[in-house]
Amino acid sequence: MTTSVAVVGATGKLGQLVTRIVREEDDFELVAALDSKADLSRVLGVDIVVDVTLPAASQGIVDYAVENGINVVVGTSGWTSQRIASLENRVAARGDVGVIIIPNFSLGSVLATTLSTIAARLFESIEIVETHSSSKVDSPSGTAVRTAELMGAARGALGPVAAPHTDQRARGQQVSSIPVHSLRLQGVLARQDVIFGGTGETLTISHETISSSSYEAGILVALRAAREARGVTVGLDKLIELGPTA
Repeated sequence: MTTSVAVVGATGKLGQLVTRIVREEDDFELVAALDSKADLSRVLGVDIVVDVTLPAASQGIVDYAVENGINVVVGTSGWTSQRIASLENRVAARGDVGVIIIPNFSLGSVLATTLSTIAARLFESIEIVETHSSSKVDSPSGTAVRTAELMGAARGALGPVAAPHTDQRARGQQVSSIPVHSLRLQGVLARQDVIFGGTGETLTISHETISSSSYEAGILVALRAAREARGVTVGLDKLIELGPTA
């Protein structure tokens, strides 16, 4: 069975990649490739809407799809835990629709974040440095926010990390008590370093994206999961097996 797809934000780099993947896969059909300002009525009737636009436009696109009973894959940054909680209420009220929010489609990035959540319980000092190209309009990145939130949740009763002098602007933006520092540079695609400090040692968990081809496998995983999705799912880690195998 062929799944029909509309891509909103198809003119951007990620949108072009998603559009190409949908066109190349036999089990998907590209019905519409729209920019972020296009008439959203053009997505009516499709099975899946993929939102890869800008943070300012994303919520309106997702709301429109949900209101019309269309499942959504969201690859746009800016979906904080508060925005997701509000979306969960709207999706639950319908009961017949699913939204999959993917802060990063890279399998390596998902693994780095998972390893960081494990380490977060063992170190009191944690900071994130995330680097993206100068064209990225939002900061911190969705990946950094997601990583910090998951580390904060993993710490549980351990409480906030040790982060002195956070009243100073140069100390970054705190997410779940963890300082996040954003660099926007020419010549960079994406990199994230999660740095842990302990007594007499440091640990750095790094992931660097050197080609947008690293997103392809994750995009296909999300698209195929969106066919039957219900409710709100956040993170590629929820769609792949990360646990030990027998």
